[in-house]
Amino acid sequence: MIETIGFGVVAGCALISAIAVVRSVDLVHAVLWLGVTLFATAVLYAMLGASFIAGVQVLIYVGGVVTLMIFGVMMTRRHDGAAAKLEDAGSARAAAVALSLFAFVAWAVLATEGLDAPVEPRATSTADLGRALLHDHLLA
Repeated sequence: MIETIGFGVVAGCALISAIAVVRSVDLVHAVLWLGVTLFATAVLYAMLGASFIAGVQVLIYVGGVVTLMIFGVMMTRRHDGAAAKLEDAGSARAAAVALSLFAFVAWAVLATEGLDAPVEPRATSTADLGRALLHDHLLA
């Protein structure tokens, strides 16, 4: 029960910070909110038992990408410009499209048979993960 509540809290933080990324007027704030979103995603991975993926998420995305984006923003001085204007009609249309897409994906997940069937966990090593990423699913 407590795991479910914790997962919901972290998922809510990830969702709120993702919304803050796209709604932020200042580019530096948007990058910092992106770091929060990516870190919350890493916490979700860790809560699901994928500690290797959580570590990679923190090292590559939170540590690397966000740092590079902040340096890029600071070096180009794009954050000193005028604030972006938000149009209410465009925001309403974007929200309608996002909600309809969410409803479609939720319907597809709920309509899928066999999602609640118990799955036998199997031990996976980092060698198996590397083989899957660099050989079996390389193109994807």
